[in-house]
Amino acid sequence: MTVYVFGHRNPDTDAICAALAYADLLQRTTRPDAIAACCGTPNQRTEYALKRARLAPPRIVMDVRPEVSDVCRREPIVAYDDEVFHEVYQRMKEHNIGAMPVLNREGTFVGLLTLLDLLKVIFEGDSDPVLSRQVSSSVSKICSVLQGQLQHGIQPEAKTELMVMVGAMSAEGFTKRLHQMPSSQLLVVSGNRPTIQLPALEHGVRVLVVTGGYELSPGLLQLAKLNNVTVITSNLDTATTTMRIKSARHIDCAIQWNCETLSSKLPVADARKMVERSHQKLFPVLDDQGKLFGVLSKSDLVNPPKTQLVLVDHNELTQAVLGADEADVIEVLDHHRLGGNLKSDQPIRFINEPVGSTCTLVAKQFRAAGIDPTPGIALCMASGIISDTLHLRSPTTTDVDRQILDWLGGHCTVELDQFVREFFEVGSALRSQPASKVVCEDCKEFVDRGHRFSISQIEEIGFELFWERREELLQALVNLTQERNYDFSALLVTDILSNGSLLLMSHEPEFWEEINYPRVERFLYKLDDVVSRKKQLLPLISKLLERAEVTAEAR
Repeated sequence: MTVYVFGHRNPDTDAICAALAYADLLQRTTRPDAIAACCGTPNQRTEYALKRARLAPPRIVMDVRPEVSDVCRREPIVAYDDEVFHEVYQRMKEHNIGAMPVLNREGTFVGLLTLLDLLKVIFEGDSDPVLSRQVSSSVSKICSVLQGQLQHGIQPEAKTELMVMVGAMSAEGFTKRLHQMPSSQLLVVSGNRPTIQLPALEHGVRVLVVTGGYELSPGLLQLAKLNNVTVITSNLDTATTTMRIKSARHIDCAIQWNCETLSSKLPVADARKMVERSHQKLFPVLDDQGKLFGVLSKSDLVNPPKTQLVLVDHNELTQAVLGADEADVIEVLDHHRLGGNLKSDQPIRFINEPVGSTCTLVAKQFRAAGIDPTPGIALCMASGIISDTLHLRSPTTTDVDRQILDWLGGHCTVELDQFVREFFEVGSALRSQPASKVVCEDCKEFVDRGHRFSISQIEEIGFELFWERREELLQALVNLTQERNYDFSALLVTDILSNGSLLLMSHEPEFWEEINYPRVERFLYKLDDVVSRKKQLLPLISKLLERAEVTAEAR
């Protein structure tokens, strides 16, 4: 089973690069099936870093809830709409199945066939002497079912409606009944009885089946050719031959043309609801083009496999890909606070260290395994560290980050100082993105003391563009708060040159009056020397919430 290595929603460079690098390490060690994934497209800076590293971005996966495609049975046994009872029944018996999807010869799904429906092909109409004799088939199918030989054939592949008549009576009685039916639809079954065969051939019946392993005499065969009568020889006795002919009936009358189908992309949870209220036993699964993808039965949904995830750069389910709460989280690598409701049924590997970047932790895993990263993966991890630590100037930076970045520099084929300058010059969100995307580009959701809020962060060179766009950014924050039902939303705009930030709030909660940073204007604060959401801003908000809680209890 594939294991997906995921960063958080609205991924930044560290999340994207950590996922790519750790998936690469897993592929080279314990999990060759590891795939780097992300919940959104990389921002421009990340795209620049990946381009320089010559790496493809992670696979975009917005939902990891198991889908029908994950649990259905691929390459099912199928029937075709031009087949006959005997062919399909033998296939069901061989594979011990009671239902199968039906395709046409172009491979298009047309319906469902069950054993009960199939049996009606043989037995339905037995109470009606006319219907019980009718066989919709072709000469070639009848000959195949009988395992017989075609002594003479006229349009053997053409499908036709036949009326079966058994020559087991006197020649006089047979001839009388023979002339009561249209010759073009008659199929006569006869043993080695020339007194039956001759009037059938003279009447010009559509098919004459000779049983018991006998053949027509040369004279009668010549008459058959003159009157365009198809002749089949059967090694079976007359009774068995007659039953076999009935089993050569086409199955089209038994197909459920309007059966319930499932999309291969349908979440398992939704499929379970549909299946539970249906009397159908087998459900054809179709892909987006309507082609048969597989089949699903109710038992396949009893205990479906869960998607396996490795979380990097986050450990809270509120920040994880949609459906993570229904998946098996088998590993976590992170450098943030512990939060949320992440749980596991089994012990998992959980690495959480106070360093400046998750890529630092991934690089440590490379070193511990004694594996040198490729130049591209080395630059990828260096990019994550450079981004998250503002090139080692953030207060979150540790000696470990410095040592690891120096180690990675030795594996890169680009000069890192020059790369850093280019990296931060690329991709100003304020220059290239609408306000609605700016506030969502690197947005993380938090829950603290009953308050649910978000903090977004962007890095810019100077604040000039912010001042030009602060009104639309404020409105975008207000909209984000309303759309996601947050208590408030914040945007931290960090100046890479001055190592300071501006903090824009969607609104000012009651507890906000305790903040000890200067207010520039309504909803806007100047935070000198604050560049870290994780280590500086989030702890500040937590303290303000704690004070407000204590004050409320004192009252």
